[in-house]
Amino acid sequence: MYLPQDAMLLRIFIGEHDRWHHQPLYEAIVLKAREMRLTGATVLRGPMGFGKSSRLHTANKFRLSLDLPLVIEIVDSEEKINTFLPVMDEMMQGGLVTLEKARVIVYRTDEENAIGAEKPKS
Repeated sequence: MYLPQDAMLLRIFIGEHDRWHHQPLYEAIVLKAREMRLTGATVLRGPMGFGKSSRLHTANKFRLSLDLPLVIEIVDSEEKINTFLPVMDEMMQGGLVTLEKARVIVYRTDEENAIGAEKPKS
């Protein structure tokens, strides 16, 4: 899969308990990104955080939160990210979304890392 050197980083901040049609929102977003053939998505679970309400969410054993912060990161071309934004916006009830330019240094599939695999032509 080709990923341009100049790309966009889409970062989505939501809560672990956010839902879309009875499914975890993070799961729905990642599956939709895959369906739309975006290059990839990663979900990161935060041990602590707070948002607009200033309510602290933490995995601390003395103050157990059941709604830990999640961050979903997706890197792809600006065009593909812009196509995905309205779809994702429809799914989200709250949260924070950021976009930033990203410079892709290396992107390889497992097949490209295999011994004897051909290198892309420059």
